[in-house]
Amino acid sequence: MSSGQTLALGAFIFALAVFVGFLLISKVPTLLHTPLMSATNFIHGIVLVGALTVAATAHDALGYVIAIAAVLLGTLNVVGGWVVTDRMLHMFRRRTTEERPAETAKPPQAEG
Repeated sequence: MSSGQTLALGAFIFALAVFVGFLLISKVPTLLHTPLMSATNFIHGIVLVGALTVAATAHDALGYVIAIAAVLLGTLNVVGGWVVTDRMLHMFRRRTTEERPAETAKPPQAEG
């Protein structure tokens, strides 16, 4: 298989994965988005390891550019996923009285 055919096959597989991924994610109920984000962060870590492996086997300039882009985008995806998951999990925590807005905090009770 020539280099051009390998690149075309890789691009086709990537496009197919994007299409199938979009279809699957759009069918997930909103209640399951938080656990799904946590699970996909693990998968993105595996994708990042795969990108590093591909980067080690690159033989030409185009291969290096694609590998570097894959590692950078994979890293951004992992870090962004962790940030979004952390923010979503903070929404489920109970607020202390110091964190509550002033209008919802109960006024102190007068003794007497």
